[in-house]
Amino acid sequence: MSTPTIGSLELAALLAVARLGEEAYGLAIRRDLAARLGRDHSVGAIYTTLQRLEDKGLLTSHASAPLPVRGGRSRRHFTLTGAGTRALRAAQRQAVSMWAGVGLLGPEPA
Repeated sequence: MSTPTIGSLELAALLAVARLGEEAYGLAIRRDLAARLGRDHSVGAIYTTLQRLEDKGLLTSHASAPLPVRGGRSRRHFTLTGAGTRALRAAQRQAVSMWAGVGLLGPEPA
């Protein structure tokens, strides 16, 4: 079985889910991505991406119990599947392969 193709936002979302573990729910994933990518994606973009990853079999999700506050809502928590873990490993191998033989491109601008 081949590894599904994933885009850059999908890869970033998979990495966020892996990083956040038990705390991988929509808003936490969005905050993690904003902090690491320096860009604030819309809620819709994040949930569309997470749904697409779930459709590809790279994530699963479940709803939590409602938060213990008045009007508390449940959260949709995400977990990597085995295929999701394999996709991350494949992306890592591909990135290492792409960078092989490339020296530093010079000093970073200040």
